[in-house]
Amino acid sequence: MPLPRSGPVRSEAARQAILQATADLLAERGYDALTIEGIAARAQVGKQTIYRWWPSKGAVIAECLLEGKILPGRLLVPDTGDIRHDLSQWLTTVFALLGEDQGETLLRSLVAAAAENADTGRRLRDSLTGSGSVAGRLRSAIGTAPNLTTDTPVDELAEALSGAVILRALSREPLREPDLVRLLDAVLGR
Repeated sequence: MPLPRSGPVRSEAARQAILQATADLLAERGYDALTIEGIAARAQVGKQTIYRWWPSKGAVIAECLLEGKILPGRLLVPDTGDIRHDLSQWLTTVFALLGEDQGETLLRSLVAAAAENADTGRRLRDSLTGSGSVAGRLRSAIGTAPNLTTDTPVDELAEALSGAVILRALSREPLREPDLVRLLDAVLGR
């Protein structure tokens, strides 16, 4: 006879309600006004339910972003067939987003969530390697761009490019056109 399950059962309906409430409240009120209490009230769950599954509001926000509830499609790298143009367009979009009111606080919450929870950090890193990601776009350009060959470490290049974005954003340093060109030269060659 099987033993009864001990510990909390994670309800997918409650999880989705929490993620949707978080995304909605973040859009309506911004990061600073977002609270676990507010998320719980909107999702119609107890605060303890949220804290059982996520250690902080930053971790909930990170999961919302990873699941496409926040900024759906805005962080995907385009694929026009010109890798330099596509990465340039992506960087421009990312820095425009970071210049918005919500963008900087969103980045800070992601960095904090990744710093406090190793699983969140791994999931954020893994999001860099999917099909609509920087690494995915670099992979699709292998053989069509002069410096991208089958032995090119695309995951590491994606990490370097993303790291440059994060460092600039955390230092509140804008990305100017000459900086963008030098960054792409470093990743793609001239």
